Amino acid sequence: MTTLVFGHKSPDTDSTGSPIIWSWYLNEVKGVAAKPVLLGEPNTEAAFMLEHWGFEKPEIIADVEADAPVVIVDTNNPAELPASINDADITAIIDHHKLVGGLETKGPIDITVRPLACTATIMVDLMGADVAKMPDAIKGAALTCILSDTLEFRSPTTTAHDRAVAETLAADLGLDISEFAAKMFAAKSDVSAFSDAELIRMDSKEYAVDGTKFRVSVLETTAPEIPLDRKDSLMESFKTVAAEDGVDQVLLFVVDIIKEEATLLVPNDLVKTVAEKSFGATVEGDTVVLPGIMSRKKQIIPNLKV
Repeated sequence: MTTLVFGHKSPDTDSTGSPIIWSWYLNEVKGVAAKPVLLGEPNTEAAFMLEHWGFEKPEIIADVEADAPVVIVDTNNPAELPASINDADITAIIDHHKLVGGLETKGPIDITVRPLACTATIMVDLMGADVAKMPDAIKGAALTCILSDTLEFRSPTTTAHDRAVAETLAADLGLDISEFAAKMFAAKSDVSAFSDAELIRMDSKEYAVDGTKFRVSVLETTAPEIPLDRKDSLMESFKTVAAEDGVDQVLLFVVDIIKEEATLLVPNDLVKTVAEKSFGATVEGDTVVLPGIMSRKKQIIPNLKV
């Protein structure tokens, strides 16, 4: 059977590119039939990556069949995976997030979880000398993933190793990192075609704090005025999204990549309390600027309090 390789729901660049990278490795180096798939529509930056490097958009699947061999990348959280994930035959996990628990396997598997900024960095390490066999498009996908997850090395999740791998890939491809990253971020910032609900869910994860369930959404952009101009309608849509997704509250952070700060939308007293307790902020209106806040994984999720 063909092994399906996929990341989390609401796929960002890393969860779109890493399945492509690892499927290439399994097919071309390991001789294992593999296919990248997605668990939703890729965001605009991920779509840019697919087009720029000449990839077809992977098939979007709703669930997995019992005993189907799968490799999970860029997550280990069952809430971000297909409903039947524990019925599948999970053969490997490659990730850079904290362990959540809840996944069950049918036997011993290969698990690699490392404190790096990007799954693609881990994959380059795991391939070792076989990296030399990578075609330019696969190198390009890996570079795009790393620059996305590190926000061109601005994110506090960035390690010296992520940067070194990205610089090596860029040199091999003859690319100027700053010029290429600017094109990526321009694509990420073009959100005009998306509805409020689509924007809220585009890069979001569910997280519970002391019994309160949140959908924690992040919009990384070089043009924060575009989503912030829609803040009233976005906050009105929080209620609908929360009800449909079975959470208590949406937290939406608009991350300004250039200024290296986040603006949190504050629709009610609950979010006001979260901002004050979690980030020591003083909230005086329906938004609050949080200087230096760039990473959901390292700065937002670990600090959330209600």
